[in-house]
Amino acid sequence: MKIIIVGGVAGGMSAATRLRRLDESAEIIVFERGHYVSFANCGLPYFVGGVIRNRDELLLQTPESLEARFALDVRIDTEVVQIDRAAQTVSVRNLVTGEHSVERYDRLVLAAGASARSAAIDDTAIPTHTLRTVDDVDHITAVLAETSGACAVVVGGGFIGLEAVENLVHRGVHVTLVQRGPQIFTPLDPEMAAPVLDRLRERGVDVRLGTTVVGSAAPGTVALSDGTTVPADLVIDASGVRPDVTLAEQAGLRIGRSGGVWVDGTQATSDPHIFAVGDGVEKADAVNGSGTLVTMAGLANRHGRSVADSIAGTAEQAAPAVGAGILGIFGLTVALVGWSEKRLVEAGRAHRIVHTHPANHAGYYPGAEGMSIKLLIDAESDAILGAQIVGGVGVDKRIDVIAVAMAAGLSASALTRLELAYAPQYASAKDPINQLGYVADNLARGTSVNLQWHELAAARAAGAVLVDVRSAGEFATGSIPGAINLSLEDLRERLVELPRVPLIVHCQVGQRGHTAARILTQHGFDVQNLDGGYRTWLAGTSNLVVSPTVERVPV
Repeated sequence: MKIIIVGGVAGGMSAATRLRRLDESAEIIVFERGHYVSFANCGLPYFVGGVIRNRDELLLQTPESLEARFALDVRIDTEVVQIDRAAQTVSVRNLVTGEHSVERYDRLVLAAGASARSAAIDDTAIPTHTLRTVDDVDHITAVLAETSGACAVVVGGGFIGLEAVENLVHRGVHVTLVQRGPQIFTPLDPEMAAPVLDRLRERGVDVRLGTTVVGSAAPGTVALSDGTTVPADLVIDASGVRPDVTLAEQAGLRIGRSGGVWVDGTQATSDPHIFAVGDGVEKADAVNGSGTLVTMAGLANRHGRSVADSIAGTAEQAAPAVGAGILGIFGLTVALVGWSEKRLVEAGRAHRIVHTHPANHAGYYPGAEGMSIKLLIDAESDAILGAQIVGGVGVDKRIDVIAVAMAAGLSASALTRLELAYAPQYASAKDPINQLGYVADNLARGTSVNLQWHELAAARAAGAVLVDVRSAGEFATGSIPGAINLSLEDLRERLVELPRVPLIVHCQVGQRGHTAARILTQHGFDVQNLDGGYRTWLAGTSNLVVSPTVERVPV
């Protein structure tokens, strides 16, 4: 059997090497239009920042090493320009010599990935690069090496953009981050993204929200849509990617609604002789089964292995994608899986939300770090629909537990029953995952009724009264405008001071608020707990009000 693979990075090379392990007799040719194969593209920003010092460490394999170990015919600087499905051939062009040739295939694997979505930066005379290939980082590092006290503009505040910002700052570069939308890192919901914005500004990054680059101004500057100019020796375009479906479209293959190449559960396209993997391919979404795009290296590698199994005759159905991702930014870890609240609202899907703010391990053990967790839950089935976590140490393992729970079909309430490893330096006896489950279970049973931070204004406008059950000292530090302060410890003795109207209670993070709500409910009050407490409201509104301007219940 002759197998041709188009694309020699994550998905393509995983397919090629797995195929060789399954079939020693197959003829396997890999065409890669770039000059490098099997390179660590996720490590590219860290080479720019000097975290990875040796460029060769990014080059995991070469055509020579792949031939020696796997007997693969890897041809770099070679582009597949056309597919003839009837003849089962591909037309190929050598980008160095310009020579054209035709190769026959029995099976064809498309692993072209995704291409950069240009930010359409007009008339910018300053060097502008993406950050997706080894050539990109070579150009970027060359500019930085020639410039003392360099300034850079990064366009786009997603995964690649934020990684570029962090590593440029590590390198001593002054960075302006230009984000078209009103929020940094749009996969997160606003209250979860607020700490990321704070951390960027703490580290001296000039963040411009709701702004675009419109072109070059004076030498060494770029003009922004807000009417200002900023210094720039370099522009990095990290405004996003789009599936590279050029070959698939030309060949008349089915394209999914998401814009990626449609494949079935075995990675086969609408042509049974052609398979596809990687960032350019549509995946089945774990939340609702629809077609979606997930541009993560883990999935590309996993599906590359799967397509090899399919071609070798041992096909298995691919599992739906939960979309787990993680990012480090100046010591902050940002992780997510599944759907956001924004996406659930847009889809009109009924849901519940849990915000918690636990420590990564036992608070009495030195070095505990806080984290903020948001869990999205189906209102009818109690299924986990998504999660977002922002914090320090321990974020990674919690998002992985939730991702596994989603894949296994565990309900949110079932998180209470997970037996997780515990020692004071690693976790709490009630792990943050278990705590999420307890809150979710209370909501499912009706033991708690929560209100979200963005629902507070409407509830108060309808006549609800806000009661802050924190201590007087916490209240003095900062509070929500118009709240009355009645500490949890005094609540039972002072019930007569509360009006018989709908009440909303809150504490710092939600736990004392839950206790207060239980007390008040059992005394006949109509009460809701502000989910995630003052900390979540503050992150969502970024509006700190000091207590002297706020009403307080007299002692």
